[in-house]
Amino acid sequence: MKQIYLYDTTLRDGTQGENISFTAVQKLKIAQHLDNFGIHYIEGGWPGSNPRDLEFFELAKKAKFKNARLTAFGSTRKARTKAQDDPNIIALLESETPVVTIFGKTWDYHVKDVMRNTYKENLAMIYDSVRYLKKKGREVIYDAEHFFDGYKDNSKYAIKTLKAAVEGGAEFLVLCDTNGGSLPSEIHAICKDVIKRIDTFIDTHDYAGVNYGIHTHNDSGLAVANTLIAVETGINMVQGTINGYGERCGNADLTSIIPNLCLKMDRKCVTKTNLKNLKHLSRYVSEAANMTPQNNRPFIGQSAFAHKGGIHVSAILRKPKAYEHLQPELVGNKRRVLMSDLAGKSNVEYKAKELGFDMNGDTFDSRKIVSEIKKLEHSGFQFDVADASFKLLIEKMTDRFKPMFELKSFRVHIEKDKNRFCSSNATIKISVNGVEKITVAEGMGPVSALDNAIRKALDKFYPGGLDSTQLVDFKVRVIDGKDGTASRVRVLIDSRDRNHIWTTIGVSEDIIEASWQALADSYQYILAKEK
Repeated sequence: MKQIYLYDTTLRDGTQGENISFTAVQKLKIAQHLDNFGIHYIEGGWPGSNPRDLEFFELAKKAKFKNARLTAFGSTRKARTKAQDDPNIIALLESETPVVTIFGKTWDYHVKDVMRNTYKENLAMIYDSVRYLKKKGREVIYDAEHFFDGYKDNSKYAIKTLKAAVEGGAEFLVLCDTNGGSLPSEIHAICKDVIKRIDTFIDTHDYAGVNYGIHTHNDSGLAVANTLIAVETGINMVQGTINGYGERCGNADLTSIIPNLCLKMDRKCVTKTNLKNLKHLSRYVSEAANMTPQNNRPFIGQSAFAHKGGIHVSAILRKPKAYEHLQPELVGNKRRVLMSDLAGKSNVEYKAKELGFDMNGDTFDSRKIVSEIKKLEHSGFQFDVADASFKLLIEKMTDRFKPMFELKSFRVHIEKDKNRFCSSNATIKISVNGVEKITVAEGMGPVSALDNAIRKALDKFYPGGLDSTQLVDFKVRVIDGKDGTASRVRVLIDSRDRNHIWTTIGVSEDIIEASWQALADSYQYILAKEK
């Protein structure tokens, strides 16, 4: 089993993605999670570029990493400047990381037309920077920026830039598809040629051996494929980010690369135990980035092992391998069966068992439930994305539903004049075990006011029961627009507490009524669960 080194650049390249930003403290916490997961190299940032990265490296000096080597990122020295006098090189050394990654220009187009430099001086910049950092006791990783574009235009010069890094003493040569425009066939052919030519150069001149890395971007949707095919040529370091975050279309996604390496390519990179934490790591980083997790993300997405069609579900009940390429538990995920108008008896029985229902009870009629689901879905409900509402539906159809409260009435008032913003207030009357309660509350809108009123009322019966519960997403969809403003709407509400996320649904011609259905289901579900 060949060793592959994992190099994470979420904290540097990942933060160049649109709408992604971490504080220095958040970066340190993410780095510790990456370390616990078993990442070998963690690129913390560019200490010479901004105060936040400088703060991170100061915090990191006090932290201990048990698996990873922390890395500072920067550029080669500037043209016609000594390495020891270059502010960027000085900042890299002052970060006190054991590893330094520097990038240099390998595309003659950039050297001549963008930097307006000479080819000779560019080679000297690479050699001098690597050499100086090596003399200061650092492990040096050289990122050959725009390498594949440079190789296609002028392979002779692109190879010369790598040789300069080898002569300087770099431990890794990382080939970068910076613009993300290369195809897998190109990556494969170029990596093979580079490894052959550089290995020959090293043997001929008796230099120390070197490792090879790959750094790809996803502008053509091929970052993961390009990374994996590079590994097949002998590359033994893969660079990427958690969830594929990065500028433009993102970087190679380590959450897809790692399980492919471990489970399908027989490459050693993380332990099987740590691999089971992959989904947790992905969710932690997305939460820190304030980014909604993508349900269709391979391996660790919510939908990665979700089954909807009745025939599929019937098959996986017997042989999961029939419709799953690997066991979801290997990457910390789980199998999900979705409920919809495509569902069959197998879907209902599997889902009911998953939710803790006794399928053998006298009240459980899966065919009747399937029939009701199909009818409700035809009217606009969508239970494959609303597990909490589905659970309540099963309880109601099997005479197991015990309401935590009953609605007697509600009224929502909205007021607007030309000099003020809209104001909303709601009055609600509920009953719990025959005891009624009326409350009034204001909100930023009618649904917010209704939410505040029901919370206020329920707190009288279940003190503190909803303190940790919050609405985290609210979606409204017009089901069929042919009736204009009288069309039916679907409301989906995502709620969460400290440990769970659940989704509820409501459908009506009235958006407030649909919102109430979803809100009521949410509170019925969590109060019953806590009880």
